[in-house]
Amino acid sequence: SRAFDADRDGFVISGGGGMLVLEDLDHALARGAKIYAEVTGYAATSDGHDMVAPSGEGGERAMRLALDTLPEGRKVGYINAHGTSTPVGDVGEIEAVRRVFGKGSTPPVSSTKSMTGHAQGAAGALEAIFSLLMLDNDFIARSINVQNLDPALDPSEIALERVDNAGLDSVMTNSFGFGGTNGSMILSKYKG
Repeated sequence: SRAFDADRDGFVISGGGGMLVLEDLDHALARGAKIYAEVTGYAATSDGHDMVAPSGEGGERAMRLALDTLPEGRKVGYINAHGTSTPVGDVGEIEAVRRVFGKGSTPPVSSTKSMTGHAQGAAGALEAIFSLLMLDNDFIARSINVQNLDPALDPSEIALERVDNAGLDSVMTNSFGFGGTNGSMILSKYKG
């Protein structure tokens, strides 16, 4: 998969599965669970624009709505893009990110699908896990297989190299499905 590459031509299908446990804070503390993060923002939208070519509007609304619940003092320091390597989808998503965060103010973005392919129904759970691992270990995974960055994208927007000691407080992960179904979730370090 070559998300954000000028010559990308579609996603690479893959398989996989993942599971996350969401539970009440008091319950997690009572059982001594390791708390990787807390969900501090979430939204789901539908734009119904096209079966496989998203407009970007629904994803933009999902990101904005997720940010609306982000507690004051928290900051998204990384975005795991839906990034499927489609000619329309990748640029449309980054354009939506620019509208939400402001051009020149976007957090680093990468697509973990560049490393794993698109696990379709399992992709959202897997990418939430990858985002949690980056948050927990304070690094940003790069988008691999980018030989020639799409000229519509700014090199400062896309994580083309791994970033260690990233200073992450919160991360956003986007999942935009067939038919215009969009989800954005923000995970923040637990400060208990």
